[in-house]
Amino acid sequence: MLAAGLLLTISVFGYFLGNNRNLRSVDTSNNFTENRVMTSSEVMNRLKEKASFAKDYVDEHGFDVSYCFMVDMRLPSGKNRFFVYNLLKDSLEAAGLVAHGKGSESESGLIFSNTPNSNCTSLGKYKIGSSYNGNFGLSYKLKGLDKTNSRALDRAVVLHSYYGVPNIEVYPAPIALSEGCPMVSTAFLAQLKAYMDESQEPILLWIYY
Repeated sequence: MLAAGLLLTISVFGYFLGNNRNLRSVDTSNNFTENRVMTSSEVMNRLKEKASFAKDYVDEHGFDVSYCFMVDMRLPSGKNRFFVYNLLKDSLEAAGLVAHGKGSESESGLIFSNTPNSNCTSLGKYKIGSSYNGNFGLSYKLKGLDKTNSRALDRAVVLHSYYGVPNIEVYPAPIALSEGCPMVSTAFLAQLKAYMDESQEPILLWIYY
């Protein structure tokens, strides 16, 4: 009786491991994004450094000069890493979770690519374009502005939401993976939409590592 119960327990646990897609066995010894989480001050210092450059860039290239959307890919997916930054007040206004591409997963850390069908996140600056109703509902076209993301339109990399992305941090657990798109929660996309609706100029999205 005891042996049968033990066998059943082992079988059920084995089935759970084999069928739970959220459980991953990944060597993170060299993975900065999973092995060491930056402190809040480190994150803010990086934001301010990028914002300093972004202020000049948006002014020179016809973007909204009040706000910039920035994504710090050195943070793990279970931590807030999509930031709405107020360039005029030099302050953080909002933050949320954002998924990276499933092709970016590797045992040695995140990898990034501009190659079609790679399913990777592409680093670089993006112009947020027109909205449309796609497979995931409200979506925004993204035009890559750097060599590292110049194929964003061809790859159909867009800003969109997904019901599987939580509204709160879940670290150390990861969140869902995309096919290369910056994918946020439905509630957070609604927040981003409010900023874009109020702006007369396109808002810059900058994904960096």
